[in-house]
Amino acid sequence: MTVHVAETDAKLSDVIDRALKGEEVVVTRDGQPVARINGVTPAPTEKRITEESIAWLEEHSVGKGQSRIDSATLVRQMRDEGY
Repeated sequence: MTVHVAETDAKLSDVIDRALKGEEVVVTRDGQPVARINGVTPAPTEKRITEESIAWLEEHSVGKGQSRIDSATLVRQMRDEGY
């Protein structure tokens, strides 16, 4: 679709609808293209963290019940055990 800059005020809603449907809209002035309007894909909606999701993560966490050791000790153990 091509629309003259003077028509954009009256047709803006139609221009936006067409752009959202995938049609490229070119705005012209004095017969020359001056702007291009394309639709934008909306960003996905954010998912909220719930108490249920936190509880599930705590229940299914990796290493649950294992002793906590620092990385230097872990590397030393791996080296000494031949890993």
